[in-house]
Amino acid sequence: MFHLSVPVVLKQEDKWIVASCPELDVHSQGKTEHMALKNISEALSLFVQSCYERGTLEQVLKDCGFEPAKRRVSLPRESREVKNIDVPLPLLVAQSGRRAAYAH
Repeated sequence: MFHLSVPVVLKQEDKWIVASCPELDVHSQGKTEHMALKNISEALSLFVQSCYERGTLEQVLKDCGFEPAKRRVSLPRESREVKNIDVPLPLLVAQSGRRAAYAH
């Protein structure tokens, strides 16, 4: 299982907690902080899977300003407004080792 760690901004809007990942322009919401984080994690996972399936993941990441790290990078510390969340990406390597397949 691959995991993606991304910063998420939480904001109270009326009765909802809105969770946003501005780096990937993905947003979700929930009645509680826990539900908002769960929903944004699911939305991010589906977004990345969808991009991968369409063959656009590399271009989408480039367009969002991502580039390969030249060395291991530590994540910024969490603040009250920004939380780093771990997004599971259900990818399996096929037997040939050359193609990836999704686990269902």
